[in-house]
Parts: sequence; C-alpha cells; structure tokens
Amino acid sequence: MVNFILIAVCVIAGMIFKSTKSIHPDAHKGINTWILYLALPAVSFKYLPKVEWSTEMLFPIFSTLIIAIGSFFFMKFYSKAKNYSERSRRTLELASGYSNTSFIGFPLITAFYGEKYLSIAIICDQTMFLCLSTLGIIAALKGGGNNSGGISSKFILKRLFTFPPFLGCISALILSQFINLDFAEPFFDKLAATVGPLALFSVGLQLKFNGWRKLWSQISMSMVYKLMIAPTVVIVLALILGIKGDVAKISVIEAAMPTLVTSSIIAEQFKLNTKLTNLIIGISIIIGFFTTAFWYQMIKIFIE
Repeated sequence: MVNFILIAVCVIAGMIFKSTKSIHPDAHKGINTWILYLALPAVSFKYLPKVEWSTEMLFPIFSTLIIAIGSFFFMKFYSKAKNYSERSRRTLELASGYSNTSFIGFPLITAFYGEKYLSIAIICDQTMFLCLSTLGIIAALKGGGNNSGGISSKFILKRLFTFPPFLGCISALILSQFINLDFAEPFFDKLAATVGPLALFSVGLQLKFNGWRKLWSQISMSMVYKLMIAPTVVIVLALILGIKGDVAKISVIEAAMPTLVTSSIIAEQFKLNTKLTNLIIGISIIIGFFTTAFWYQMIKIFIE
C-alpha cells in the first residue's frame, strides 16, 4: 500500500508544482538527466549481474518486439480505414508501440511484486529502447517525410551507443563477468532508489490534457492497443509457449504500461503530430494506473 501511495503522491506533486508554476517549466529535463545518466544505469548494475539466464529469459525480448511490430500493422489498417495521412499513421504507431517500461514500469512493478523483479523488467526496458531506436526512428522518418536520403545505420547506432541506460546495461553485463560487484551494491542501491520517486514526479510535471476532445477517436484507439490489446497478445503468447511464473507476469505487466514519454521527443524531432503524442502519453498514464491493476488480476488467473 505504501508503494501505491508513493506513486500517487509523486505524480500529483508534479502536477501541482506545474499548475501553480512553483517550479521552472523545464525542471523535468534536469530530473530526467539524473535518471538517465545515474539512476537507471545503477539499476542495471544492481540487478543484471544476479539474473539467472535461461531460454525463458528470451520471452521478455520477444514480447516487447511483438508489441512494436503489432503497432505497425494495427495502425496501418486503422489509419487506412479512417483515411488518415502517413504523418497521422506514423504518429499513432510511435505512440502505441512502445511502453513506459522504466519511468512508470519500474515503480509499478515494485508496488505490485517487489524490487527483485526489476531484473526482468530491465530486459523489457532495454529491448523496448532498441526497438524504439530502430523501428521507432524508421517510422518517425517516414511519417515526417525526411527519409528521402535513406535511413543511416550510423545514425541509429549513434543513438544506441550514446544512450546512458543502454551503456549501463552493457557495462553491467560485461563487467560482472570479470569483477565481483557486490562491494558496490550499497552505492548502486542508493542511486537506484531514486528512480521511482523522481521518475513519477517528472511524469507529473509533463502531463498535458488540453484539446483532448477533438482528438479523442485517435487517442482512444491508441490506448485500446497499448493498454488492452498488447498485454492480451503477451498473455496469449505466454500460454501458447508455456511460459509461466515471474518471467511471464513481468512481461505482461510491462506490455500493459502506458505510452513511453520519449515518444514525444522523437515525434517533435521528426515533425510528427506532437500534440497528439503528448495527449496519448498523458491520458494513457492516468488510465494505465487502473488498467495495470486489471492485468495484475488477469495474471493471477491465467499465468501465475
């Protein structure tokens, strides 16, 4: 219960600070810098060296990839039926296929199941980032009409290898094979503990809801896919493949997370519909707190 109260307090505090203008409008950028450069890499160093790797651990990777690919096909058919432009289609694809696996996912997984399951969540998170940095960038380039010169593999690799959490993940996996990092665990533990409160506070600072009525049909369809269809697909896959227990339940919960905040940054960078993306992010986060509770119960019934 304490964890859920913490989630509510942090998000609401961010919204209050923003609405009362008690904080700089770009304060979330500084907070995000701390999270990306220090806190999330510390999470990797704290949990990844202790992961017991098996063939089942491929499931979080596979399920995250399926959600991103599924968004491509779902929004392709939906946009065709609605006669939407390529820009609108790619905006919806970007806003629907990538989960908020760390800023919202880590605190909620800790609240539902406990910190020890973050080792699996990190795998979902890093796979999601790999998908976003490849499939997401390609979609954004096509939707923004900036792909006349082709998509540079150098550009994509640069994004991957300059992203601090990804570097932290790779470093933790490699160094733990040669060095016993137990001596530094108290240090990583303190840094990792800041992820939840700061990430949620940052989310509260960035929530936007103005003008949602005019775009509700697109917003609602994006959330139907992200919050309902995506986790359903992962549950079905888990049942078909016979994956149960910790790996399956964390994969489903991460699939049920709301839209990734970074999607807005990419949408803006590649001239997609930033207003639509921001609305989907904000509304999906609020509704996602309730739908993840629903999926928590479904996991108990079907795969736990």
